[in-house]
Amino acid sequence: MSPIPISAVLLVEDNPGDARLFREMFKEDGLQDAELTHVECMSDAEKQLASRSFDIIVLDLGLPDAQGLEAARRAHAAAPDVPLVVLTGIDDESLAAQALRVGAQDYFVKGQIQTRELLRAMRHGRERKAAELAQRQSDESYRRLFDSSPQPMWVLDAESKAFLAVNDAAVRKYGYSREEFLEMDGYDLRPAEERGCADAGMAATAGRALPLGSLDSFKHRKKSGEMMDVEIASGPIAFHGRSALLTLANDVTERNSLQAQLFRPQKMASLGRMAGGLAHDLNNLMGVVMGYGDIALEQLDPASPLRANVEAMQGAAGRAVAIVHQLLVFSSKQIQQPRKLCLNAVVEGMVEILRHLLGDDIQFSFNPCPNLGTVKADPGQIEQVIMNLALNARDAMFEGGQLTISTANVELDEADPRHEFRTPAGPYVMLTVSDTGCGMDPNTQARIFEPFFTTKEQGKGTGLGLSTVYGIVKQSAGSILVRSEPGHGATFGICFPRVEGAPRPDNAMHPSKEIPRGSETVLLVEDAEPLRVVVKQFLQDAGYSVLVAEDGANALEAAWKHAGPIDLLLTDVVMPGLSGPRISRELREARPGMKVLLMSGYAGDALCEHGALEPGLALLEKPFTRGSLMRKLREVLDPVESLPCGELR
Repeated sequence: MSPIPISAVLLVEDNPGDARLFREMFKEDGLQDAELTHVECMSDAEKQLASRSFDIIVLDLGLPDAQGLEAARRAHAAAPDVPLVVLTGIDDESLAAQALRVGAQDYFVKGQIQTRELLRAMRHGRERKAAELAQRQSDESYRRLFDSSPQPMWVLDAESKAFLAVNDAAVRKYGYSREEFLEMDGYDLRPAEERGCADAGMAATAGRALPLGSLDSFKHRKKSGEMMDVEIASGPIAFHGRSALLTLANDVTERNSLQAQLFRPQKMASLGRMAGGLAHDLNNLMGVVMGYGDIALEQLDPASPLRANVEAMQGAAGRAVAIVHQLLVFSSKQIQQPRKLCLNAVVEGMVEILRHLLGDDIQFSFNPCPNLGTVKADPGQIEQVIMNLALNARDAMFEGGQLTISTANVELDEADPRHEFRTPAGPYVMLTVSDTGCGMDPNTQARIFEPFFTTKEQGKGTGLGLSTVYGIVKQSAGSILVRSEPGHGATFGICFPRVEGAPRPDNAMHPSKEIPRGSETVLLVEDAEPLRVVVKQFLQDAGYSVLVAEDGANALEAAWKHAGPIDLLLTDVVMPGLSGPRISRELREARPGMKVLLMSGYAGDALCEHGALEPGLALLEKPFTRGSLMRKLREVLDPVESLPCGELR
């Protein structure tokens, strides 16, 4: 880098001979272009410094109006940013040291100085002053940036993490005064339970240096006790000669909340797809287990000691099927049989069961809304929602408490972001279930609808109760609002769309336990071999003639080769190649009188995609027992009134 030029010099010297000598030294060093201004007293020097700029001051300490250090002080005060070189006849090291302390850049004794040394000192003085000025300007720029930043910023000691400086934004955001900050360290901003943990994570939140462009996320505590999510960026700086860290904190609490609201439906949808696929595979497996269990019980002597073992196996299989059913409900792929109903009637029909379920130490009350609106939902699924919420509330009130269920007509003007999923504006019926239990913290609330998530001890719960509630409500076009905090219970508000019309009475008949038989010809199409074998045995044992195919192509071939009638097609819905509904359409063109019964471990969207809910097609959900299969066969084979599209027999 080229040296900084010297273009204007102020010489303060009352001795004409010394002044003339200085001019000659200037010429000898090739500084002829530099402008030299000569004055003989300090008052004239001060006038010159006030009226124009100079690059350097050369000062004699023995002036008519200023002697010794007074001259140096006055010159430095008049132009603190102009380097000052002292040129005097006094050879005194103590005086030289004092002159340097009051602002001089260098000190030379007349008669003992070489021209080159003096001019070198002048240049160095000029460069040092220029560097000091640049540093001050830089420091001032950073100070203005620091103080005016809208984001909280502070400087921490690199080792102790003590606050050395904070800006106004930090004072406003955190609520501490500047004086309070300067008595704290970065660890004091952490939650109370984490303070004192001086590990790497604590060092980070206090303000450790991060790679350029890196951010770290933490919880910070305001003076009020309110917690907020912050992103921290920091880097090393020198602060008044100390190794320090400059830190910027960005409050991302609201952003994180919005991101969580956006991410949660995606996460739950992914879990739903996984649960639906898992449920389909388990349905086929449990169908085989339950089928062979039925066959074993049929063949075993009532007095056989093995009978209790098989019955225990069937009981366990039944519980597994219930879990599979809950997975399908959570994934919103369980087939619904909705009808118009009044939620008051559903709850009133469960009052005695709920009182028995809750026990004597929990008080139960129901507050029905008069003139409650009608909703369209599956009554069995609504009962499941109420039962699961009541069980969840009972487990949260381990020392007793109060459970309250109420209903109300509500209007949602616009979708409430606090609801688990958004719903259109309009009239709704709200079912509210409140308890006085232990409540939930925000972290628990964020996961309560995930399948298999539970806060209970191992073996005390499957973690599917609230996920089942989630699936039913979502599939019913409703929404869930949860309010809870530790020690203050929980309230679940569930809104179902209000519909026109009066509730329809429930005329459902309980199925007979008798297993019917038949003699018709059935074409069985199932790609899962173990299930295909057990269903074939069911049919043959009940008197049916059975044609068997493992897929759609073989089913069509078997039908073409069979000369006699085929009374019923019993087929899986989703198979490689041709689907069950596709097989049905092709065979019914040639055999218009053939009835169709579809089987599936899938439901909902998957069945719609494959045309399973077309008019005239009946559906049997997997897994099924021998009795439910035989009863469904007779229901389809015997003359019945055809059902509208989408409704199940």
